[in-house]
Amino acid sequence: MKIHIHPLGPIQTNCYVIEDEEKNCLVFDPGDQGEALLAEIQKLSLKPWAILLTHAHFDHIGAIETIRKAFDIPVYLHIAEKDWLGNAQLNGSGKYPMFPDIVCNPADVLVDEEKSLQVGPFVMGVRHTPGHSPGSVSYIFKNDGFAIVGDTLFRGSVGRTDLPGGHTETLLSSIHNELLSLDDEMMIYPGHGPATTPGIEKDQNPFLHGF
Repeated sequence: MKIHIHPLGPIQTNCYVIEDEEKNCLVFDPGDQGEALLAEIQKLSLKPWAILLTHAHFDHIGAIETIRKAFDIPVYLHIAEKDWLGNAQLNGSGKYPMFPDIVCNPADVLVDEEKSLQVGPFVMGVRHTPGHSPGSVSYIFKNDGFAIVGDTLFRGSVGRTDLPGGHTETLLSSIHNELLSLDDEMMIYPGHGPATTPGIEKDQNPFLHGF
């Protein structure tokens, strides 16, 4: 599969468009610049099947409605954040005067358990990885050797836990149990910044030592 990475918006949130050999695709965390993202998808003649959210903070959801309406596709979100898309205080956009309030329609599919998930021709594992937010999830493409983890784990760092629903020990537990347990060479694609691997983070991430 091809992985198209689009850093979007003022915080440069990574949106991932996953493409298979038949030009089918999934859109992960369309955070902003909806028209530009739509143009890129159309330029590549891709067929989106769904929008999947690692969590519902404002910098990951700003382009949802542009993409959802253009392709008439469902949005997937963990049930713990089912009310966040429509509430600017919960998704954080209402807390920052420099950003516009983001209010989206509800998710179409609520993920409420860890399981294998099939969306069109795509099959992935879903792991609940709370700590940065209560409904954070990671999508694991084991056979293809990569995972999309949102703001749970970064190269050399971890997600912040000072936002509503954040909890440091929960975050570190999620990272150790659900992400560092993956193959050391699996590519980890975070919500911001460059990709990494579990092996790199075990050796080099100062936030994970001694836990």
